[in-house]
Amino acid sequence: MQFGDYRVEVVPGGEFRLDGGAMFGVVPRALWQRVAPPDEENRVRLNANCLFVEAAGERVLVETGMGDKWSPRQREMYGVGPGPTLAESLHARTGRRPEDVTIVVNTHLHFDHAGGNTALDAEGRAVAAFPNARYFVSRAEYEHAETPHERDRASYLPENWRPLAESGQLELKDADYEVVPGLSLETVAGHSRTMQCVRLERGGRTLYGFADLVPTRAHVPVAWVMGYDLYPVETVEAKRRLLPLAAREGWLCLFYHDPEEPLARVVEREGGRLSASAFRE
Repeated sequence: MQFGDYRVEVVPGGEFRLDGGAMFGVVPRALWQRVAPPDEENRVRLNANCLFVEAAGERVLVETGMGDKWSPRQREMYGVGPGPTLAESLHARTGRRPEDVTIVVNTHLHFDHAGGNTALDAEGRAVAAFPNARYFVSRAEYEHAETPHERDRASYLPENWRPLAESGQLELKDADYEVVPGLSLETVAGHSRTMQCVRLERGGRTLYGFADLVPTRAHVPVAWVMGYDLYPVETVEAKRRLLPLAAREGWLCLFYHDPEEPLARVVEREGGRLSASAFRE
């Protein structure tokens, strides 16, 4: 897809499942199961929708999904699907291979966003999955990942970033920074205090990736907040600020975990109610 003078593609980074109650927090199951039917273990289907941007001489991949370093037990626990690898999806969607990627960006380092940063070599060691890439993450997020909160400690797996620090490929960035002209990362508190969202502005259009602030289209209603969020009140405040703006300005929105329609537009309906309408080119 052309977005102004840049090429943009959504690249699937793995299907998996998480507990529906955790994904929808205080929202009653009677409501959320209408839009996210759970399996027999109360888990809902999710995707990792990575963003590829070919721009200004760079080939940028925002997020790397679940990765392939999972044991059989972990695959069963998280319901990791048997679908194509990130490398296979990247080539199918863009014609590019991992060695062609020049920059990898992580909004944060939870395993479902950074799991594909590294892969296991022939000796079972975690090494850069994108051998020629610089890897960008905010300094604050890196420091949080190294000393995580008890509530999100299980989401941080050091093999997803420490090999990159050791190889010199990891670059620590400010709370807000520009990757290439028009493509920027901005820290938005709620899911944590250090997670970032991605904004692409070209040709008078805006594409906004909400990362885990609004993980799926079902989470667009302001009060629908994940139980995983460390600061849910701040999530609500950020959604109140960003989602009406997205509706008024017609942003193309990327919902990172949506299992069916990752690209959508936010619509403000009668009474100020917000919903998401799937994008069609």
